[in-house]
Amino acid sequence: WVEQRDQLGTGHAVMQALPAIADDAVVLVLYGDVPLVQAGSLQALLQQAQQVPALLTARVADPSGYGRILRDEQGHILGVVEQADATPAQQQIDEINTGILAAPASLLKELLPRVSNNNSQDEYYLPDILALAVEDGMVIATASVDSELEILGVNDRQQLQQLEREYQRRLARELMLAGVTLADAGRVDIRGRVRCGRDSFIDANVLFEGEVSLGSGVSIGANCVLIDCELGDGVEIKPFSHLEGVVVGDDCQIGPFARLRPEARLESGVRIGNFVEIKKSQIGAGSKVSHLSYVGDCEMGAGVNIGAGTITCNYDGANKHLTRIGKGVFIGSNATLVAPLEIAEGGFVGAGSTITRKVAPDQLAISRSKQRNLDGWKRPRKKED
Repeated sequence: WVEQRDQLGTGHAVMQALPAIADDAVVLVLYGDVPLVQAGSLQALLQQAQQVPALLTARVADPSGYGRILRDEQGHILGVVEQADATPAQQQIDEINTGILAAPASLLKELLPRVSNNNSQDEYYLPDILALAVEDGMVIATASVDSELEILGVNDRQQLQQLEREYQRRLARELMLAGVTLADAGRVDIRGRVRCGRDSFIDANVLFEGEVSLGSGVSIGANCVLIDCELGDGVEIKPFSHLEGVVVGDDCQIGPFARLRPEARLESGVRIGNFVEIKKSQIGAGSKVSHLSYVGDCEMGAGVNIGAGTITCNYDGANKHLTRIGKGVFIGSNATLVAPLEIAEGGFVGAGSTITRKVAPDQLAISRSKQRNLDGWKRPRKKED
């Protein structure tokens, strides 16, 4: 990193970096507000810049604000004139300087000290090295871009939005070419990297962040958020589900309205239903947490059924504790499992129970107050206004 303390133009900026660059290097000058330039365009530019400066140019419908490329009758570059310094005739030129160039470092070290700031901005323009190179008898090399979008810069929020949408269109196109079906290519956002198997389906308004890996035959419903997730083959994520930092095995079904938090790991064939939250837990193959439950800090075996409204009480106000649930356990609805706790293989917990002690294999655990039905009971009367 090199700091340009005084903002004296692009030529001055490159001069600040040159002392840290070896003479035999080739320097590629890029701009942080031009995000869509393609690697192929830069590679073509570098190939031209081994001995002489090479400039990336573009022809645009509206060249306003850009420096114009000046060429002689043979088509050789004479130099670049900035918008503020261009004559009316020069302003009609539609070939523009993108600002992106490459040159041998030794040549830059020779030419940049000769650049003057005798212009309307009192700045040292990097493109001025081109005219100096021509004066020294060099022929300036050029490469061009296929799309104007490659060289568009961001100067305001509207331009940022325009380029973001184009970037998202490119990512959506890559997914479709890889064999993924998108319900609406204009309504999927990728803020990271998505690797996806073939024959998967992504519905509208799905957001991906970080590193996301999808197997083959995956289906993701509308309005889902997936952050740093790994999904196996045949997984179905129903609408409005939120997954972050999770690993999901093959053929699992999740949602709708499910939330899987970091360090949740689901083995194959798991069913997670609506309004279920899973946090830092391993769910064994074929287990079901169908609705309205919270499972946190839990090791759950295969074939477990968790009834509606069940929660693992994993936090005592100071520390988190683990709940272990063995294979084939059945937990009745509205159960409260107070950790640290173990429910061994084949255990059964009655609905409405609060369980605080270990349940041995194949035991039935019930914790309820006795029900009383009172005859002659009168419903309270509503007070008169």
